[in-house]
Amino acid sequence: MRISIGRRGASGAEARSQPVAISQLDDTTEDAVDDSAAHDLAASALIDAPALRLELGQHGAPGGVEPPSLLEDMKHRLQDGRARVRSYFEAGGNAEIVHEALALQMDAIIAGALDYADHRLYGKANPTKGERLAVVAVGGYGRGELAPFSDIDLLFLYEYKRTPWIEQIAEFVLYKLWDLGLKVGQAIRSINECVKLAREDLTVCTALLEARLVWGDPELFHEFDRRYRSEVVQGEEAPFIEAKLAERDQRHLKSHDSRYLLEPNIKEGKGGLRDLQTLVWLGEHIYGIKDVGELVQHGVLTRSSLSRFRKSRAFLMTVRCELHYLTGRAEERLTFDLQPQIAARMGYRDRPRSRGVERFMKHYYLVAKDVGALTRIVCAALEEQHKRKPRFTLPRIGFGRRRINGFFVQGSWVGLAEPDLFVQRPVAMLELFRLAQERELDIHPAALAAVQLNLRLVGNEMRHNPEADRIFLQILTDGPDPALTLTRMNESGILGRFVPEFGRIIGLMQHNLYHVYTVDEHTIRVIEGLSHIEEGKLVQELPVVSEIMPKAISKRELMLAAFLHDIGKGRGGDHSRIGAEIARRFCARMGLTDAFAETVVWLVANHLVMSHFAFRRDAEDAKTIQDFVSIVQSPERLKLLLLLTVADIRAVGPNVWNGWKGQLLRELYHEAAAIMASGDPHGRRRERVDAAKSALARALGSLPDGAWSEPQIAAYLERHDPRYWLGFQAQEHLTHALLIQKADDDHAPLTIDFNVDAFRARTEVFIYAADHPGLFMKIAAALALSGVSITDAHIFTTSDGMALDTLGFQDLERTSAVGDQGRHARIRANIEKALRGEIWLERALEGKRSLPQRTDVFKVEPRVLIDNGASRTYSVIEVNGRDRPGLLFLLAKMLKELGLVIHSAHISTYGERVVDVFYVKDVFGMKVTQKSKIARIERSLLATLREG
Repeated sequence: MRISIGRRGASGAEARSQPVAISQLDDTTEDAVDDSAAHDLAASALIDAPALRLELGQHGAPGGVEPPSLLEDMKHRLQDGRARVRSYFEAGGNAEIVHEALALQMDAIIAGALDYADHRLYGKANPTKGERLAVVAVGGYGRGELAPFSDIDLLFLYEYKRTPWIEQIAEFVLYKLWDLGLKVGQAIRSINECVKLAREDLTVCTALLEARLVWGDPELFHEFDRRYRSEVVQGEEAPFIEAKLAERDQRHLKSHDSRYLLEPNIKEGKGGLRDLQTLVWLGEHIYGIKDVGELVQHGVLTRSSLSRFRKSRAFLMTVRCELHYLTGRAEERLTFDLQPQIAARMGYRDRPRSRGVERFMKHYYLVAKDVGALTRIVCAALEEQHKRKPRFTLPRIGFGRRRINGFFVQGSWVGLAEPDLFVQRPVAMLELFRLAQERELDIHPAALAAVQLNLRLVGNEMRHNPEADRIFLQILTDGPDPALTLTRMNESGILGRFVPEFGRIIGLMQHNLYHVYTVDEHTIRVIEGLSHIEEGKLVQELPVVSEIMPKAISKRELMLAAFLHDIGKGRGGDHSRIGAEIARRFCARMGLTDAFAETVVWLVANHLVMSHFAFRRDAEDAKTIQDFVSIVQSPERLKLLLLLTVADIRAVGPNVWNGWKGQLLRELYHEAAAIMASGDPHGRRRERVDAAKSALARALGSLPDGAWSEPQIAAYLERHDPRYWLGFQAQEHLTHALLIQKADDDHAPLTIDFNVDAFRARTEVFIYAADHPGLFMKIAAALALSGVSITDAHIFTTSDGMALDTLGFQDLERTSAVGDQGRHARIRANIEKALRGEIWLERALEGKRSLPQRTDVFKVEPRVLIDNGASRTYSVIEVNGRDRPGLLFLLAKMLKELGLVIHSAHISTYGERVVDVFYVKDVFGMKVTQKSKIARIERSLLATLREG
């Protein structure tokens, strides 16, 4: 099969089309010229396959003995040919020609070796009919394509009996290929075996679909091909479609069903080459096509979508060649360390506001999006033509054909009843998506193609059309599954045209470990999350926000703010502030009221505020809540901000959201709501402290045998300051009291206990010991040595000088709670050794890694901020830097050397970047206010951050 592609480095963006009516879509007389003949000539110029085959086949002299020089000659010719192909590619050559030339070279080497074996070693004067053999290329090699380091898949095909001669021939060529260092997939089968296996195994069936004769008996191969087509392919169109798309879905699940992974697999991942090839396989199996362009004639692709197919494939094949040549192996993953190198090799340079690697990856994600759109178009066309089960929607609503405002509705489809509807009334493009959303229908492929062909009609006139604005807001705020509709609009191209501000973030990625999805994909996932909360689908996972959502009045404002919350990214500067200005202009363009616009703009400007206060400030400090309330100001805004914050974090990527973050946000929400309700920032806190003490007193007093007397209880309650009572739940207070009592009774120098909280994805270690300088830093080092990630730390000193420290941590790899008892024992042992001084902590932490080596490409500029206004009693130090094992230990060690006492630590990790916040006092129990001391702290902590 020939699939023409563009020149290397061609843009993946669609050329702008003139307005086109749907009636024009069936005109296929002006398809793009298939330049496969030109590719053949170019590949032949690089590899003279006939000459190479002839030279290898006539190597040495007859006589049944292989000369030693044959293998060396094959190696030399293989290396020489590959070097010429690589030089051509690196000079700007076409990736498809590279694939064809490498396949031509392999054909010649295999055929030449087989000619030699047949004529010089194992030839027979009178071969029998049972000794007929065909050596067949299958899979990608069968298509006549071979990536620089791809496997070679061969089928040794015989008629009905495997003879010694067939085994000798097969063994000879396979050993030669293995000696050349090639990876070979091989099978020796009869025609009957091939047909039987193809019926039973989808992988075999697909591989044989692209079988191509390399050497041997052409009549035997044609007989196989005839039987395969008649006995395996014919009449099995619908089952094959279902099986291939089910196989594709399983493959996508392995990549989290997303095109927007940080390290995408360009071959097997969603939106990769395998997805494009799946469409070709469907065409080959169903229509017997020899060129992908023939799908236009069958009504499966339009000329425009065919162009997108070829451009997408050109880009992906180029990237694949770059990957193979750069790594020297069959590497299919765009890993972090390779992305900048490939971006540079493909000509993506850094610019003032964007890095070359980010623009390269944006191009990749746009191509992956195009592949998704092509998949949708082809599958929809096949559903209609072959009445297969629909994959993209939703309940059917009857079977009669009905007309609605220029559209028809039939079965599960909505399509165009008037061919020139979009030309006459461009706003109808939005009506199409709204109708599909309202009635939970799929969109006819011809209608989607018509949208794509008429995108130039979506201009300023339509953007300022009140009817168009009304429909867009309805799609976003008033209908089932707005995320699905926005995804359809995004893939068709109309979303970025109607909202050009959104168009700038399509495919935009940030080259770091935290943001898993492109900005447009993340935005749509935020809207999907809010929609699921409103529908009650997340009650078990998110009980508080599920309860709050029905009470929020401004849901429409919330959904629009979600759509716009990251709209300012990619422009340089604070994206929240930039986004707020864009949101203000957008609301004015849409004709929204001042009150509506004010809420939207405020949410966009402040969408990171709640997570900042929850994760980086101490909620047990009254001023934290007061400062937060002074920003939020109203209960309605508080509800909206919590909803948006939760949806935003959940949509960042897999495993980013967990119960611990939910707990922190819930505590902040309830504290702020209480202050707003009472107007007294201290009253509820005093009530909570008194309530916590009373609850513990009752619990201790009710223990059997009067284990705690009233004087003991009263004395114990006075050992802790208000922060302790606010920082834990009643059951934790009781657990701590019992542990402390036992430790005091036993005169134990050190008490360690673990509590696993699976819901909050967090394990907590409780440590009770005599307080001394450096205690916290040693505990932090011991946890780092144990392969866990610290999430938070609360450090308390009782009135009689005992330290009561609690540190939350997660498994470093899975970001989950650590529940294994054996691992708890190892952590306990490390803490004990660290506190006894039996471990040289700095040396033990050397060489440990928290992230894979390939992520070293990510750099984080260190930053230290010292804020004396965030708390009335503590100086708050915020540290930003590159994460690494033991960093918290090193920072705590430096703070100790600077004469500072840590009272609480709040640790947030964003991929490769860590943000640690410490509430500290000096050794005299005072804030740090001297400018010279503040400057020294900044210099010392920056030096610590830069050491790694």
